[in-house]
Amino acid sequence: MKFPTVALMLAQLLLATTDAFVSQHGATMSKAFLPTSGTALQVAAEVVTSEIKPRKTREERLEAASKGLQVHVVGLSIHHAEVEVREKLAVPECDWNQASNDICSRGAVAEAAVLSTCNRFEVYYAASDPHAAMADVTKYLADRSGLPVSTLRKNLFMLSGEDAVWHVMRVSGGLDSLIVGEGQILSQVRQCYLHSVEEDGCGGKVLSRLLNNALAAGKRVRSETAISKGSVSISSAAVELSEMLAMDDLQLPFSESRLAVVGAGKMTRLLITHLASRGLEKIIIVNRSLGRPKELQEQFPDVDIEIKLMDDLWDVVGRSDIVYTATSSEDYVIDEQRLEENGLAGGRPLMLVDISVPRNVGEDCKNIPNVKAYNVDDLKAVVARNTAMRQKEMIEAENLLREETQAYVAWREALSAIPTINQLQERANAFREEELKRCTRKLSNANLSDREMEAVERLSRGIVNKLLHGPMAHLRKTESIEGKQATLKELSAMFRLEEDENGRNRRRR
Repeated sequence: MKFPTVALMLAQLLLATTDAFVSQHGATMSKAFLPTSGTALQVAAEVVTSEIKPRKTREERLEAASKGLQVHVVGLSIHHAEVEVREKLAVPECDWNQASNDICSRGAVAEAAVLSTCNRFEVYYAASDPHAAMADVTKYLADRSGLPVSTLRKNLFMLSGEDAVWHVMRVSGGLDSLIVGEGQILSQVRQCYLHSVEEDGCGGKVLSRLLNNALAAGKRVRSETAISKGSVSISSAAVELSEMLAMDDLQLPFSESRLAVVGAGKMTRLLITHLASRGLEKIIIVNRSLGRPKELQEQFPDVDIEIKLMDDLWDVVGRSDIVYTATSSEDYVIDEQRLEENGLAGGRPLMLVDISVPRNVGEDCKNIPNVKAYNVDDLKAVVARNTAMRQKEMIEAENLLREETQAYVAWREALSAIPTINQLQERANAFREEELKRCTRKLSNANLSDREMEAVERLSRGIVNKLLHGPMAHLRKTESIEGKQATLKELSAMFRLEEDENGRNRRRR
């Protein structure tokens, strides 16, 4: 018997198997789900000559992501917690992945990413047991901060599911920032995403997708609305604050004030940018090394930048009217004791504007009569006017973010279909194997070669896959969450997926 003839005969035989399968389940199946006999024979012809494709690793990743993982957010921001609490949890960017690994190592959290800025500290994570995961994250925060859990809970916010997704979208879009529409947070979310997908990151399928979608949403908000038009950052708000209060605190116009900044990082660059836009001509930069200050000299050739090392800090403070601090130090750079030791207490007026978290300027500096000290929390009054001016843009931005939120939630919900698809494939494959055994016995006298038996195996798989294509395509095309859930129930009932081989209902795990 020639090989193609055997394959064609077996196709007809397996078509009878398909009919038996459909007769059991087809009464409740949509006609669109069912293949025709011509289709089955066409599949048979294709399968006979096709190669067996290796299983993709992406399927394994999707299956892992579908195991009940839900996204959550725990954190504190300038809206919920004072700077005294925020600075105890602040994590340098170089340690974000280490913090994520510490959280995941406790067992209940499957995926995690940390975002730590001057205005917020947030942990984004995915877990199947929300209560155990919340306990792990809270314990980590308590251990890191040294604060009792009771104190932390008064300052923390906790969000789950769609609320957590909505929050991340608002953060990326700049709507949750102290300065509405500020652009720096988008860069920080981008870094959070990039770190999460690094080799030592803990992003995973669910969380990395969320952060990537949030990043795209933030870009969309800024390109399709005017939310960032003329917007200000923490640095420019600090400039605005000092400009507004110079006469009251220093009895000196801002334009005549002598300025200095401690630190030479990104915040200092932004600070000088905004000062230059107001006609800044001269400023002193105090830093631990000369490298970054010299780079700033090159970036701002029109500004007379004098560079000093930290050994000269108190000399610089003594001849300045306004000192901005923006270093990564975890300890105070300026406090009451140091000011007194260097003869700067009780002299001429001095304004200290601290835009660092952890803070660089001690709260006790306010005890000195001639010193006015401000930190990032004092910028709220300055930016209230900015927020009021952006109400229209905020509404437009929120509409876009809702679209992005629903898109992510729908994708996440689609992962829940994977177990149903797997059950459907397993049940169909059980029918296939059963009928294939019968077919093999009937053809025991045909003396089929190993190659021909392999073709029969491929043929049977091809027919089953074609039979299931309709239900699976219908499930994947369902866009709404409600529609997808209804389809899952329909398919489960249609193919009796909740029954075991003996027709009894399986217990749900």
